Amino acid sequence: MLRHYGVDLLDWHRGRLTSRRLAVLVRHLPRDSALFREVHGEGAEWTVTDHLLAAVVDQLTQANWMFATVNQDEDAEPMDPPEPLPRPGSVQEADTLPSPEEMARFLA
Repeated sequence: MLRHYGVDLLDWHRGRLTSRRLAVLVRHLPRDSALFREVHGEGAEWTVTDHLLAAVVDQLTQANWMFATVNQDEDAEPMDPPEPLPRPGSVQEADTLPSPEEMARFLA
């Protein structure tokens, strides 16, 4: 609050800042604010343009994979499809499963 607006959060406790004004200021904090990063995590750094560029890269790698698959020898080993670029907030399945040691500690 102080960095972006020059408003001390303690002003709300002192009665110099209304709850409505505080809510408006918090709602309109920029993407590089600490609160925005805390709430949205890594996704705070990704803009719409970044998401669109990642989609373009995924489509290009898919197209290249399809072209290479169609034009390879019939006897050749099939190629693995490309993995999409990781996006903020998307958790890989392997990352969500606990290891056997973690499960043993949890159940103990």
